[in-house]
Amino acid sequence: MIRILTIESTCDETAAAVIGEDRQVLGAVVASQESLHERFRGVVPEVAARQHVQAMLPVIDLALAQAQCRPTDLSAVAVANTPGLAGSLLVGVSAAKALALAWDLPLISLNHLHAHVYACRIAAGVEVFPCVGFIVSGGHSNFYRCSDPLHFEYLGGTIDDAAGEAFDKVAAMLGLGFPGGPAISRAALAGDPQAFAFPRPFTQRDDPLKFSFSGLKTAVRYALYGQGRPEMDPQSLPATLVADVAASFQQAAIDCLVAKCCQAVEMTGLMTLCVGGGVAANRLLREQLQTAMDQRQVTLWIAPPELCTDNAVMGAIALEKFRAGAFAPLSLDIQPGLERQ
Repeated sequence: MIRILTIESTCDETAAAVIGEDRQVLGAVVASQESLHERFRGVVPEVAARQHVQAMLPVIDLALAQAQCRPTDLSAVAVANTPGLAGSLLVGVSAAKALALAWDLPLISLNHLHAHVYACRIAAGVEVFPCVGFIVSGGHSNFYRCSDPLHFEYLGGTIDDAAGEAFDKVAAMLGLGFPGGPAISRAALAGDPQAFAFPRPFTQRDDPLKFSFSGLKTAVRYALYGQGRPEMDPQSLPATLVADVAASFQQAAIDCLVAKCCQAVEMTGLMTLCVGGGVAANRLLREQLQTAMDQRQVTLWIAPPELCTDNAVMGAIALEKFRAGAFAPLSLDIQPGLERQ
């Protein structure tokens, strides 16, 4: 029976899971660092890496205990080695290589973004490939043509900021805390999404699959403080203004995401769209994407909220590599940074 230990440490979540041969989750643990980074209003790479060092082995031990699994019961060790923060990746890859060597197990390397798409396969319970894969998160807003679980072709993405980063930065401007996505969504419930006519870049053009969120962030700042004026303490902003800006920003960002998803399925001719990443947990985005895909008779799979944020369960994509014999050497290195090619 196949059992694979999967490890995730690409950013600020330390996670491990044990996955069975039919994609069943035998054990899964995530150690969050949100409280550590909240006062910085964003992830601090050095802080994240140090916390991974402390949490990695306890998280792995707990995942194995949940699965009632010993090292001798495992078939392989899998780890995400790209893309991500260099220090964070290094901790996870070092742990995986050490365990694979000590336990005499094959090593499997994973692309963190491809695993986010595969989370849809886990949730669907049926085949989802071929499909358009869309990852929308704090660091990435990328499209892929996914011929099968092992072959992903990059189609396009953001030319500056990722959608999740824009949510974080706007939440900071509004004094709403970190992470920004859930905070913006809560504040937007009391606001008017049409109160501000924020820009929606690339939605009216025939450009390839591109996003740009830097101008949208600037427009929010100007709406709050005006051009050329210093920022004020966000706690002094009127509650109605905060709610309206949050709602208007959220709708503008979602309009961009939905428009490009429509373009992606039309451009590729594929009739399945799989969406993963932290921003995909946004309720309004999920609803409006569903409406848009229903109108086009495209099957939509969005990872469940618990599999949208970083986790090791989506490392079940390692099963596909295991069966294909696609193993990594113990010289496996990290590939940090963003995947934009």
